[in-house]
Amino acid sequence: MLTIDEVTVGYGDAPPVLRDVTVTVRPGRVLALTGSSGAGKTTLLNAMAGLLRPRDGAVTVEGHRLRDRDHAVDHRIVLIPQDNGLAPILTAAENVQVALVAGGVAPPEARRQTAATLAQLGLAGQADQLVEELSGGQQQRTAIARGLALRGGVLLADEVTSELDAGNRQRVLDLLHDEARRGAAVVFATHDAEVAASCAAELHLVDGRAEIVRG
Repeated sequence: MLTIDEVTVGYGDAPPVLRDVTVTVRPGRVLALTGSSGAGKTTLLNAMAGLLRPRDGAVTVEGHRLRDRDHAVDHRIVLIPQDNGLAPILTAAENVQVALVAGGVAPPEARRQTAATLAQLGLAGQADQLVEELSGGQQQRTAIARGLALRGGVLLADEVTSELDAGNRQRVLDLLHDEARRGAAVVFATHDAEVAASCAAELHLVDGRAEIVRG
């Protein structure tokens, strides 16, 4: 369980991006994080992922106050970033395998899991292509495959369907809901009202504040 308790976050000496945000992300549920561009969705996800320290308040996972990104990784908090974060000179499969091996998975098992997850995303035919040769949508799906393969206890997905067609968007949404059914706590930042409506709960960001719309 991931808990955000009266969190205020910002960058440098600038005014806070978000103030006094409180929400609990429970295992087995998908929370949609909504708001216009610049509302603070990525900022809040970065705080949840241990990449941004709150000015006030606390982010806790399973009762432990989050210190930094390494601490978040130790507690199996997985972030799929909006910019995909892939190594362009590695293949799609290598990007997933490297993450799995770094997480302690033996290389043969990492290869098996990589092949299975890429196939789930419709990327079996692109596994051996360099990321820099893939389309934007294929790169986005590769980043999603990497995040799903890590099987986090908390999965944070930042606008991960923005470059996908309707079929692949639905495929990804189904997989995120599968992660929740597995027991993960899932947070999905999106601009898409229809996508948000498919989630169990919704947190809407506006004017530096957050309000629970549903759930």
